[in-house]
Parts: sequence; structure tokens; C-alpha cells
Amino acid sequence: MIWIALAAVAATFFYFKRADIGGAKARALVSSGARLVDVRSPAEFGCGHIDGARNIPLGDLDRRVRELGATDQAVIVYCASGARSAIAKRALKKAGFTEVYNLGSMRNW
Repeated sequence: MIWIALAAVAATFFYFKRADIGGAKARALVSSGARLVDVRSPAEFGCGHIDGARNIPLGDLDRRVRELGATDQAVIVYCASGARSAIAKRALKKAGFTEVYNLGSMRNW
């Protein structure tokens, strides 16, 4: 019974962590005006990021959400593995953003 519960928790974690948009679609949305947000730390961002991305670390997202502008404009979030970006997507949806995509890892670009 414990193994089933652990498997369910693990499956849920990986389901919510997965990317819901691919690189080609993300690039097309960004070229059409979508905002690209890197939710990694400033140090990670400084070591390399996607051109045009804005760095708003996950821990700062709640207090900096207004920097993203209108809630009806598309937002694409990414991080190193997809875990933080999945959390960021849920936070932005909760904040009223209607079109939020999780690119997952920056490698998916």
C-alpha cells in the first residue's frame, strides 16, 4: 500500500512538472508578443538564458507579478528542470493570467 501511495505522489509530481509547450510553439508565441520569463535564480540566469527572457525568480514572482503587464497576454515560463516553472505557471494562473505556458527546462527552447 505504501508503494502505491509513493508511486501516486511521484506520478503527480512528474505530471505537473512536465512541459506543456514545445520550443517551436514557444518561439512563435514570443515572436507574436508573448512574454518569456525565466524563474531561476539571478546567478543561474547570469550563467546563460534565452535571449529576450526576463528574470523573475520563483521566490519573487508574487511581489513582481505586476511587471508582467496585462493578464490576458501570453506568458511562457521556464527554469532548469521544469519544477519551478510548473509552480510559476500555477501561481500566474491563480493571479489571473489566462494564457500561461510551461516550457519546462531551458533546453526545450
